[in-house]
Amino acid sequence: MQNIHIGFIGTGGIAQLHAGQMQALEGVEIVAVADPNEQSALQFLSTFHLTNTRRYAGHKEMLEEGGLDAVIICSPHTLHFAQALDVLNAGCHVLIEKPMTCTSQEAEQLINAAEANSRLLQVSYQRHFQPEFIFIRQAIADGVIGKLSSINATLYQDWKRSQTGTWRQNAALSGGGMLMDSGSHIIDVLLWTTGLTPLEVKSTLSSHGAPVEIDSFTSITFEEGAIAALNIIGYVPGYKEFYSFCGDLGVIYLENGRIEISTYKDGVLPVQLPAQSTNQDKSFIDAIRGEHEILVSGEYARKVIQLTEAIYRSADYQV
Repeated sequence: MQNIHIGFIGTGGIAQLHAGQMQALEGVEIVAVADPNEQSALQFLSTFHLTNTRRYAGHKEMLEEGGLDAVIICSPHTLHFAQALDVLNAGCHVLIEKPMTCTSQEAEQLINAAEANSRLLQVSYQRHFQPEFIFIRQAIADGVIGKLSSINATLYQDWKRSQTGTWRQNAALSGGGMLMDSGSHIIDVLLWTTGLTPLEVKSTLSSHGAPVEIDSFTSITFEEGAIAALNIIGYVPGYKEFYSFCGDLGVIYLENGRIEISTYKDGVLPVQLPAQSTNQDKSFIDAIRGEHEILVSGEYARKVIQLTEAIYRSADYQV
C-alpha cells in the first residue's frame, strides 16, 4: 500500500480530531502543517508526536514545497474557498471542514476546480457517518414513517457566551453567526436524512447585541410538500439537539443521540443501530484509494450553503 501524504491548513480545535483519525489509518502520514499561529502549530506537532513534520506559517509555502497527496482544511470559514482553490490547483485532494464555503458561488468554483484538476473534494459533515443519522435516513428512505409531512430540526447551544471574542463571532472570518457555524450541521441533517428540496424560506434572526446573529427561527416549505421548522438557538445555557420527522404512517424522534420511532400501525418500534464502520477521514482516504466514491461531495455541500444563503436573504441579514 502506497503511503498517502497529508498536509493540514489550520491546527486548532477540530484539527485534533482529524489528526487522531488519520493516525489510526494504515499508510497515512501527516507530513506538513500550515498555521500562522506558531504556538498552535507547535502544540499540534507535539500532541501527535510529529517530529519529522514540516511546519509553515502559510499554506502557499507548504503547497510550493510539494510532497503532498491531500490537504485537510481546518481554518476559519471565509478562508476555506481561497485555500481549497490553491490546494486543488496544486494537484492535491482536499477535505474541508464545514461549511465548504460561505457562498454558493464560491462552492461552484471549487466544484469546477476539483473537476478540472481531477482531484477529490470532500466536506467534513461527520453526521453522515454516525449510526443514529444513518438509521434515520434509511428508515425514511424505506418508508417506515411514510411520506414526510413535517420536520423539526432544533439546536440549543450556549454559543453566544462560549464564542464571545473568538473568530466565530467575527463576520470577516466566520461568514455569519451560529447558523453558519454549528447550524451548518443541523441544516446538513435536515437535507441529508430527508432528501427534500427547499422551495420557500421565511426566517427571523436575532443577535442579542452580538456582532453576528445568534438565534434564527426558520420555516421551510419543500417542493415535495413537506414543511419544516429549523431553529438554531445560541442564547441559552447548556446543549440540546432535537429532531422530529413526521410522516403519514408514523414519527421518528431524535434527542441528544437517542432515537424513538413509532407508527400508527405497530406502535413503538425497536431501534437497531448499524455499527459505525468509517468516519470523515477514513472515508476520504478510502475514496482517494479508489475504494468508493466521495461520500460527502462538494455538490451536496453546496445545497447546505444555498439554504443558508436563503435563510439570510429571507431575514434581510447582511453578513
